[in-house]
Amino acid sequence: MSIHCNYLICEVKKISDNWVVSNLENALGTWNEKLAELWQLITQTPQSFKGGQIWSVIVSINSALQGIGYGLLVLFFAMGVFGAAASFRELQRPEFALRHFIRLAAAKVAVSRGMEIMTAIFNICGGVVPTALSGIGGAVSTATTLPTEIVSAIEDVGFLQSIPLWLVSLLGSLFITVMSFILILTVYGRFFKLYLYTAISPLPLASFAGEGTSNVGKAFIKSYIGVCMEGAVIVLACLIYTAFLNSSAPAVDGDLPAVTMAWKYIGQLIFNMLVLTGLVKGADRIVREMFGL
Repeated sequence: MSIHCNYLICEVKKISDNWVVSNLENALGTWNEKLAELWQLITQTPQSFKGGQIWSVIVSINSALQGIGYGLLVLFFAMGVFGAAASFRELQRPEFALRHFIRLAAAKVAVSRGMEIMTAIFNICGGVVPTALSGIGGAVSTATTLPTEIVSAIEDVGFLQSIPLWLVSLLGSLFITVMSFILILTVYGRFFKLYLYTAISPLPLASFAGEGTSNVGKAFIKSYIGVCMEGAVIVLACLIYTAFLNSSAPAVDGDLPAVTMAWKYIGQLIFNMLVLTGLVKGADRIVREMFGL
């Protein structure tokens, strides 16, 4: 059976009858499956995620919060006007009134068109993902599989000698499985953050109505841009991981005992996976450091 996606080719091999080999191959199968799912998710939009059902709920919440956003808009506008006016005479100046009413009109448009604004920001930031993928073209990686040398060495080991291999395979498969779920949970968490920002957008966007409260709206927009750019960082991390893995795949020394060979290979493999998991998990921190958010 084979699993294919646009930029990641995943192959699921026949599981060996040996318990140690099958345990490691099951763990690697989980890693390949979650990595393929990551590629599929990262190229989706919030509107198409899970068939669009979640997006329809977010649209309803956003529409419901617009009424509260308008109330906050009036409040922030009044705070801005009276906070900026040093005297009643200044309130009568045409340029003073014009400046604040332009700010009020812009904030009203931001609240009423919040969904369009958030979608536009996502599309602009999300354009980095297809650009990066189109730049490499074709498939970028094959699935991580257990080398035949290790499989043969493990299958030739007797029962007593295979006991240490059970421990190696248990620890290795545990680490690989945990890192697999960390990868996919990070991507799912990014989608939930996108939905949360979009749902409550009328409230922080209303702060643009007041000169003194506009920092809230600016911080909200900057934070949302950071969440959108996390997708680009995750894609670039996967591409770098693929190039790193292709150029420095774990070596297999056939002269070593089976236990030592398996332990050395799994250790190198887990190190490579930790590099990718760390980059994906820390995508939000990397974005903040890059853009000073």
